[in-house]
Parts: sequence; C-alpha cells; structure tokens
Amino acid sequence: MGRFGAAATVLLLAGAMPVRADDFPNRKAGLWEVTSGAEDPGSAPATQQCVDAATDRTVGLVMEPWAYLLCARREVRRAGDTMTADATCKMVPDKPERGGTIHTVTVHAVVTGNFDSAYTMTMTVQGKALPGGTKTITTAAKWLGPCAAGQKPGDIVMGGLKMNILEMMKRGRSQGVPLPR
Repeated sequence: MGRFGAAATVLLLAGAMPVRADDFPNRKAGLWEVTSGAEDPGSAPATQQCVDAATDRTVGLVMEPWAYLLCARREVRRAGDTMTADATCKMVPDKPERGGTIHTVTVHAVVTGNFDSAYTMTMTVQGKALPGGTKTITTAAKWLGPCAAGQKPGDIVMGGLKMNILEMMKRGRSQGVPLPR
C-alpha cells in the first residue's frame, strides 16, 4: 500500500480532519457513523466511532492523514459552517530505507456542516506521486446518539471488528512500536 493509501486508510478509520486536530473543534461526544470513499462516501463500509472530547482530540492527533505527510505550509480558513484547508507537503516513499523520491503534493480540503450533528469533508491531493496525479476522498459523518451499551470512548467498530485506539496506542508504546506523528 502506498503512502497515500495508508493516509486514505487512516482517514477512513478515523474520520479525522485533514488538518491538525486543534484546527477543528471536537466532535460532539457519543457515537458517530463515518463513511468514506474515493468518489462517493457510501462506497466503503461505514465505521462507528465512540468519542468524547479527550479521545476525539487524541485520535485526531494520532490518526490524522497529515501524519503521513511532511507539510511545510498549512492554512485553515473558516466561514460559517465551512472550513477550508490547504497545504503543500512532501510525500515520503513507503520504504525510505530503500531510497526513492520524495514528492511534493498539494492538499485541498473542504469541510461543511458542524461537529455536533453531521459534516462532509472532501480532500483532494495532487502531485506526481499519485496515480493519475490526483486523488479525491469524500468522507461523511453523522452523530447517531450516545455510545452503545458496552462501548467506551476510543472504540471503533468496522466490519464487525471492534478495537479501541487508545488501548492499541498503549500496547504499541509498551512494545516499542513507533506511532505515527
């Protein structure tokens, strides 16, 4: 999987915003359903995420797609219920130890809606490193209500598989596994 594929997977799992977590408000605490796809947000299976203010910020910081790009310039603008983010970034090769070219990409993301009930994000990345030069991903998220019985903040359910990102982070650190930054 390419570096952009990893970023797209992260975006799918987290429903994270394509800017630093502090650039956006936290989502409303509770259960969120997130769908993401290359052209249609319904083209991939939905994930459910149980969040509170603390875990939403932590999950965003660890799983945001920027973690896979080195961005020198990042600009975020807000106008009502629309946020726009633009960045110029370096895309690192999948296996830098084997060499490879570091490519420059530009990122443009538009988020509409609000973080209390529903939002849609469209992110376009352009650069030579991508097949066809451009990749666009649309993510849609909606608040479903309080987290389900037996769920706790940090739980992500995808395809019937339940995992807790905070517990995964703790295990990774205790086993010396580096986490994305």
